[in-house]
Amino acid sequence: MGPPFALAESARRAAVVVLRRPVAGVTGAALNRFVGQARREAGLKDAVNVLITSNSELRSLNRRFLAIDKPTDVLSFPAGPESPQNFAGEIAISAEIASRNARMLGHPISAELKILILHGILHLRGYDHERDQGQMANVEQRLRQKLRLPVGLIQRTELPEGNVRRGAASSRRRP
Repeated sequence: MGPPFALAESARRAAVVVLRRPVAGVTGAALNRFVGQARREAGLKDAVNVLITSNSELRSLNRRFLAIDKPTDVLSFPAGPESPQNFAGEIAISAEIASRNARMLGHPISAELKILILHGILHLRGYDHERDQGQMANVEQRLRQKLRLPVGLIQRTELPEGNVRRGAASSRRRP
């Protein structure tokens, strides 16, 4: 099965960002630039699609690919064998959860989307924080600092209960 929202454009470009759910003050062009920068910093040479969408769509993707019937903040879908060459995969982000987390953490939604994009890119690069004894967390922290982003996704889940991410499932990769 191929990526869930493959965009033909990605075969010709390094990144395609689709704002299916518009976010105030955020443009696809700005996120596209960030995707390029984050890919370079993470050492990911292949193209990436990023979909900013609704809780409803994230819930549907989470249910379809991971059998988890609730929305989550970010999902990563590595490219399959039938995908075009030079294509790393896709990242889906819930605009609603990103917005809620940004408000809770006191930073702009644009920063939250970038944090989630970076997290997804690291998954597409092959990292897996659920199994790697902190390797992904270390890389994410280093890159987050280099890219001047606030507290990272993995770090938040390690904070005392109740401080962040109420109602958000942890990010996941499709198996």
